[in-house]
Amino acid sequence: MPCVGDWLNSPLSIVQGIFAQNVPNSDWEKKVTEYFKEKLKENNATNWVPSLNDVPVHYLKPNSLVKFRCMVQDMFDPEFYMGVYETVDPNTNARVLHFGKYRDVAECGPQQEIDLNSSQTVTSERQTFYCVPVPGESAWVKEISFLTEPAYVSTSQARVSPSTSYTPSRHKRSYEEDEDMDLHPSKQKEQHMGKSCCSGSDIHGCVEPKRLETEASAGHHVISPNCSPPLDLNFPLPGEKGPACLVKVYENWESFKVNDVLEVFGVLSVDPVLSIVNSEERDSSTLDPMECMDTAEEQRVHSPPASLVPRIHVILAQKLQHINPLLPACLNEEESKTCEFVSNFMSELSPVRAELLGFLTHALLGDSLAAEYLILHLISTVYARRDVLPLGKFTVNLSGCPRSSAFTEHLYRLIQHLVPASYHLRMSIESMNQSRFIPHKDYTANRLVSGLLQLASNTSLVIDETQLEQGQLDTAGVHNVTALGNLITWQKVDYDFNYHRMEFPCNINVLITSEGRSLLPSDCQVHLQPQIIPPNMEEYMSSLLTAVLPSVLNKFRIYLSLLRLLDYSISDEVTKAVEEDFVEMRKNNPESVTADDLHKMLLVARFLSLSAGQTTLSRERWLRAKQLEALRKARLQQQQSVNGNEL
Repeated sequence: MPCVGDWLNSPLSIVQGIFAQNVPNSDWEKKVTEYFKEKLKENNATNWVPSLNDVPVHYLKPNSLVKFRCMVQDMFDPEFYMGVYETVDPNTNARVLHFGKYRDVAECGPQQEIDLNSSQTVTSERQTFYCVPVPGESAWVKEISFLTEPAYVSTSQARVSPSTSYTPSRHKRSYEEDEDMDLHPSKQKEQHMGKSCCSGSDIHGCVEPKRLETEASAGHHVISPNCSPPLDLNFPLPGEKGPACLVKVYENWESFKVNDVLEVFGVLSVDPVLSIVNSEERDSSTLDPMECMDTAEEQRVHSPPASLVPRIHVILAQKLQHINPLLPACLNEEESKTCEFVSNFMSELSPVRAELLGFLTHALLGDSLAAEYLILHLISTVYARRDVLPLGKFTVNLSGCPRSSAFTEHLYRLIQHLVPASYHLRMSIESMNQSRFIPHKDYTANRLVSGLLQLASNTSLVIDETQLEQGQLDTAGVHNVTALGNLITWQKVDYDFNYHRMEFPCNINVLITSEGRSLLPSDCQVHLQPQIIPPNMEEYMSSLLTAVLPSVLNKFRIYLSLLRLLDYSISDEVTKAVEEDFVEMRKNNPESVTADDLHKMLLVARFLSLSAGQTTLSRERWLRAKQLEALRKARLQQQQSVNGNEL
């Protein structure tokens, strides 16, 4: 049987073995998937697989098995490739069948040629996703994913960290040289032409004419930087790092969509020959323009240098419910009931909540009521949609925030340490007018150009209005503010396809900090009442983090992620009691108690129950929700009377 090194370092050799044993039976593809699925179940083997999120591409062995945690930023058109092809030896007329799946380039041995007219050729289809690292992914997610054993994995199972000491057999080029080689294929070609023909044991040493690109759709090339700007990796957020990848999916691609977060396991392809093939096809004077309808910009975007945008040929892929490495990757309601890790954590939920409440109270300058609402906000999630109305969204406007002390900046840094993905949007006239919030379709390059609001589900978006000053919004600024309003109210972003707009539903937790009432809509306004004013805000906030033990901080992270995944219900008995209570409230104060107030109290009660680990509403939690809402409203009325205007 193959050892671990075989299926990790040479997955294509495993595929070749299964292919050879099962051809011409078409079940070989299913057997490949089952083989790797079983291998990855053994002894927590997923931790053995190197991750593109952790290890630089140039340290990874080409054609090895890798994994990638990513968001689908765009979907390209499906492409055809040679799933099975036949080679022939002109001297002996010997014929050999090969598989083209999981490859960008068709391989053939020395003295062999591909018979393009063979009756054995099978043309197949695959889908290409343009994937980027999860936008706004917190640093602690990357660190824990790479350095530590997840808490839900038995400590008796040793973690094998992906090696970063891989030394290729060829002379190692620097990243810059590798990029230069891919952008200037002639240099790479000169090096290859100086090599002798390959032996049977070194398939990567073959001269390029012995390889043919398996993609049947021609016309995807890389243009020299002499006549085009540097390649834009199309990250939604500014300052993002990490590789973008072309992820090639072979099965069930219909189940994935734009903005889904995936973890894929597949074969890494960084073959420089792709640049050579594309460049030669582009420069060929014999190419019929009618056969190549792609624009030069589309070719450049869809076939970037492999050193900049590696390819992953997916063997297994799964949609992630969350990206918290401290929790199991997929955890549905049934699993959460039987999972030992979850049940153990739920048993100690009360002290964790109390510690988190204390931590956030200090972060909010001693305001325990605001801390309560911040917890409810951080565990909120859209759990269903009724017609166009998203149920479960809980956007909080934290008003009364200090303007001069960069309070929001420091508060955001604390939130960053608690949630897996977040972004701090500093709202100013300049940023509203100049930033690109809404993704739009570029028909010249045939790609979706990303925007700030192309975010993964459950991302925390902190909008800072405290620095907003008077000024004039231009057309772009008005569109951006409208987009923020639609995101908050309807949990959707209308992507711009020039001739029409297309709705993309989302699930983004929005926290707005402001001095007075926010210009943007919100579900709940909480006016901050600081009990302490630290002389140095930065030192004060930093000391809060250093005072929390790493193990306690991890409990906070598990708490906030896990409670979002819990189901929730209200019994008929409690529903009836709530209705009767609401009727009494209306009798006592018909003008100030509305149906909107009932909806808000039920929402607060929902998240208050979940924050205590209760999946059903109790009478006690309902009364506590009413109490919190009464305190919040009283505070707003008090502030209004002080200021003499509406908050």
